[in-house]
Amino acid sequence: FLTFRLVNYSFFFLLKMTDQLVIRNRPSLYIKGGETRVQIQESVRGKDVFVIQTMSKDVNTTIMEMLIMVYACRTSCAKSITGVLPYFPYSKQCKMRKRGSIVSKLVASMMCKAGLTHLITMDLHQKEIQGFFNIPVDNLRASPFLLQYIQEEIPDYRNAVIVAKSPASAKRAQSFAERLRLGIAVIHGEAQDAESDQVDGRHSPPTVKTTGAIHPSMEIPLLIPKEKPPITVVGDVGGRIAIIVDDIIDDVDSFVAAAETLKERGAYKIFVMATHGLLSSEAPRFIEESAIDEVVVTNTIPHELQKLQCPKIKTVDISMILSEAIRRIHNGESMSYLFRNIGVDD
Repeated sequence: FLTFRLVNYSFFFLLKMTDQLVIRNRPSLYIKGGETRVQIQESVRGKDVFVIQTMSKDVNTTIMEMLIMVYACRTSCAKSITGVLPYFPYSKQCKMRKRGSIVSKLVASMMCKAGLTHLITMDLHQKEIQGFFNIPVDNLRASPFLLQYIQEEIPDYRNAVIVAKSPASAKRAQSFAERLRLGIAVIHGEAQDAESDQVDGRHSPPTVKTTGAIHPSMEIPLLIPKEKPPITVVGDVGGRIAIIVDDIIDDVDSFVAAAETLKERGAYKIFVMATHGLLSSEAPRFIEESAIDEVVVTNTIPHELQKLQCPKIKTVDISMILSEAIRRIHNGESMSYLFRNIGVDD
């Protein structure tokens, strides 16, 4: 039973979580001529291999490192190869937009083609991404750890309300509220990224006008264009602690705007909780200057530098559930225990 630690920052804390986890020499991973090369330091023939990889800022390089590692183990006749990716890269690009592509499907196909036989990940952006793989996928949940943080680290959490910063995240907020026996509020009218339909051909007229060729009843009806409503908060947050929940925190503009709105509505303390803390570019500075009192994320993604820039960022350790998943898969035990009390919509 062999696990690999990749790049300088893989889950080193997994090593101390279980006595059954055997760590061997990690493979040599170096770059020559701009190409990543892998050399395994010992035989993996007939062994269970767990490739543990965290996503760095250079996501594309990280993906290639994992693919090459998996393919090296496959060609070395490993019995099984399980990828442990706490954050699945390109998970936001899981829907078709204009003339784009569903990139998460491409990444899933490459991983399967490289030789993965199993995948362990956490809180996929959309649960339907599991269908992109033709191998078993265990989509673990971080919500038990975040709920525990709320109960233990927020003394007066009974006076809190769970907030969805947009109607799209209302299901997650509802799940948190039901487990904590708290109320829920939804911010409606959040400014979305404007898509210009004028430049992609959606409004281009027919090249040839054929009068009478198509029956009038067969004409395609046009939709009324969307208009952004004014921002409103559905639910009472006055004199309460507002806890905004989501799965990913990357660009924090929407969270900062939501916090300002909640402050205006009377919330006296604002927390933001999410599984994956990408915290790109100037996110730490924006958080430090905003009305947000605390941002709580798990350690699925390295963010030590961001914490130095912003003391408001707190970390919840989720290594226990990952190490337990590895142990159960290696021993052929049921994974149902890790999904207890988790519903379809969670």
